[in-house]
Amino acid sequence: MIGGISVTQLLILLVIVMLVFGTKRLRNIGSDLGSAVKGFRKGIEDEPEDKEPEKLVNAEKTAAAPPNKEEKTTAKRPTDTDV
Repeated sequence: MIGGISVTQLLILLVIVMLVFGTKRLRNIGSDLGSAVKGFRKGIEDEPEDKEPEKLVNAEKTAAAPPNKEEKTTAKRPTDTDV
């Protein structure tokens, strides 16, 4: 019994799902789901853990970098003395 569901109830549910979706569509859904999980696992394994702090350091450097001179220049607003 899994969470209050007996084996008999699981078999009945499986038969109903197979009648509704059909075996071909269930096979396609299963293979798509399996390839998605496999790709997710591969993506996690390919990403080294110590690479993430390096990304954070680079992001902090770019955020702390002073803006370009072009960005600093702004149009001069007239003041009371200019009028």
